[in-house]
Amino acid sequence: MQFDKLIQHLKLDKQEFIFQFNSHPNYPSALAFSDTLNFMGVKNDAYELDKQYWDELPDEFIAIVDDSFSLVRKSGNQYTVYAEKVKTLSKAELHSRSTDFILLFEKNENTESKTVNSIKPLLYIASAVIVLYSVVSQSWYEVLFNLISLAGVYISLEIFNQKFGSTSTVISSICGDTSANQNVNSCNKIINQDKTSILGLKFSDFSLIYFTGLLVMGLFLPATAMLIKGITLLSMMAVGYSVYIQAFVEKTYCRVCLIIISLLVAQLLLSFLFFGNTYMDYRIILLSIALWIAVLSLVLYLNNVLGEKETLQKSNSKNLRFKRNYELFKRELTESEKIQFSDQETFSVGKKDGRVRISVVSNPYCGFCKDAHTILEKLLEQYPDDLSVQIRFNYSADQKNDKFTGLISDFMSIYRQKPETEFIKAVDLWFKTKDESKIKTLAGTDTQHEDLTPLIHMSIENKEAGLNFTPIFLINGYQFPEKYDREDIYYFISELIEDEDL
Repeated sequence: MQFDKLIQHLKLDKQEFIFQFNSHPNYPSALAFSDTLNFMGVKNDAYELDKQYWDELPDEFIAIVDDSFSLVRKSGNQYTVYAEKVKTLSKAELHSRSTDFILLFEKNENTESKTVNSIKPLLYIASAVIVLYSVVSQSWYEVLFNLISLAGVYISLEIFNQKFGSTSTVISSICGDTSANQNVNSCNKIINQDKTSILGLKFSDFSLIYFTGLLVMGLFLPATAMLIKGITLLSMMAVGYSVYIQAFVEKTYCRVCLIIISLLVAQLLLSFLFFGNTYMDYRIILLSIALWIAVLSLVLYLNNVLGEKETLQKSNSKNLRFKRNYELFKRELTESEKIQFSDQETFSVGKKDGRVRISVVSNPYCGFCKDAHTILEKLLEQYPDDLSVQIRFNYSADQKNDKFTGLISDFMSIYRQKPETEFIKAVDLWFKTKDESKIKTLAGTDTQHEDLTPLIHMSIENKEAGLNFTPIFLINGYQFPEKYDREDIYYFISELIEDEDL
């Protein structure tokens, strides 16, 4: 299932989205898709809506078009559909090719791709250095030779990454849709179904080794000219093999393979037309052999590491489907004894009659509590009308800690005298800075005489319930299961809100 353009439009991290979507217990259902969007910060609501009412929908919504989750954008009488590709449909075409499922969403402008491929910037810098060096110190045909090698490395690297689940915009633009259901004109049949395996490498992987090695050797022209001539001549064997496979075995032509063949032929012609017959020093031969061994070893290493990572991700995805099953989570949650707290509203934020009541037992000086409060803030931001949250600080007047008492008094003053948003900001500021003076400034008054009796009673309740360690989450009085990480609440919060029994 492909929805590249939709993910790109929503500014989501593609690999993270696909991993979360695949690991959902209900994958590949609409529920799994909706929950994954919620988890990634795109709040949404799903409906089954007859087509006659679609004219009343917003200008942007998500629908299932041609059996693929797609972003639909209305423009006049036309609809632009974003899935793996972008296509324009009329109203009648859209209705005939869609189900009644629609999903309305609120795009979070702060939602950005969380991960960036840290290797690509380094590759771009290295490429720029190679080009600059070639232009300054080499002849025009040597520069052209190195540029062809760079193009070969780039295309080969895109093919190599695609083997491990990455989608290449370049390969897709050359070949069209490379999904398994496409016709024989796509590159899928040649690249993804390559049965060649030498040391675990496919035939297409050797183009990455070839162009990388040739690129490094090209930097030492003209000293390596004779070796390069021999290597480019040998590459014609690979060209012949590739043409044979495409023409007579698979009986279809791969466009990106033809581009690589063109690059190989161009380098052969350049080397024989312009490179001189230089003397081959044995040291150059030995260094070249070491170079090719190093490049082969590097590609083998990357192939093994990425292969293992892909295997682990698939295994982890299956395990997470089991772990993220809501019924299992609910059973673990409700197995613990329900704790009843008094009705005092101390440090209570969110919707008072929210469908889900979350309590967090924490301590301002607890180093692990910061992450717990961050989770609460994110949940309140996403579900302001469904959650009631109470922060239950463990505090005892017997501790006789003036600094602690002053901080709690400041929190109490902010909570009582200012909007709850200011109190939430104060708690967030505290866990980020651990600076009592900043909280004192936010309170803005002399808080030493604040009545802390309700907080003391709350702490006694925590102690009587055995809630001494911090942080502890409670959901509707049930302690968050130890078998789950606190961050797992993001996966279950939607179902918790909808659960009438709980």
